[in-house]
Amino acid sequence: MQTLKEAKVGSTVSVVKLHGEGAVKRRIMDMGITKGCEVYIRKVAPLGDPVEVTVRGYELSLRKADAEMIEVK
Repeated sequence: MQTLKEAKVGSTVSVVKLHGEGAVKRRIMDMGITKGCEVYIRKVAPLGDPVEVTVRGYELSLRKADAEMIEVK
């Protein structure tokens, strides 16, 4: 299992599954990250938090804790 946090900068990955419960999962889905969507990893901050991605045509910054909940391939 690879998470969005572990994905390499410059790669495009596909979301397989969202882990997490209730409000946290809902917030991730509201940002446009759903099962099957493509996510491009733009850059990662020097200490690994946050991760900047492009999803559905817009840029998004995710906390490391949120990126760990997104399983990708």
